[in-house]
Amino acid sequence: MKILILCTGNSCRSQMAEGLLKSYDSRLEVVSAGTEPSSKVHPKAIQVMNQINMDISNNYPKNVSEFLSDNFAFVITVCGGANESCPVFVGNVKNRLHIGFDDPADATGTDDQITNEFTRVRNEIERDFRVFYTEQIKPIL
Repeated sequence: MKILILCTGNSCRSQMAEGLLKSYDSRLEVVSAGTEPSSKVHPKAIQVMNQINMDISNNYPKNVSEFLSDNFAFVITVCGGANESCPVFVGNVKNRLHIGFDDPADATGTDDQITNEFTRVRNEIERDFRVFYTEQIKPIL
């Protein structure tokens, strides 16, 4: 089953969600992409994923245009805040979902405060994607 996780920069939320969803079931083919991909995965995203023994350091931001000819069972947008516009996937997709989260890259403050924001968002992604997997994916695999 192919799943695309989509956001704007593909540097934080979508990368964490990709790593988490892949860890739930090896039968899933999960990719993430952005409409305006960043140059690299955010170091804090890598750091907080390492805290739960998940290595996304070899991941890299990808442009959604790479996947327009693919067929996906699910495309999930993860953008969150009111100031952020969610991208739209125009490729072939069976189910479109939105599971939104604040962008931890917008966090300000001390290094610890920023890390705490990344951790909070990671925990929310982990919670919500576990529910998605359990309720929507597992029953049809």
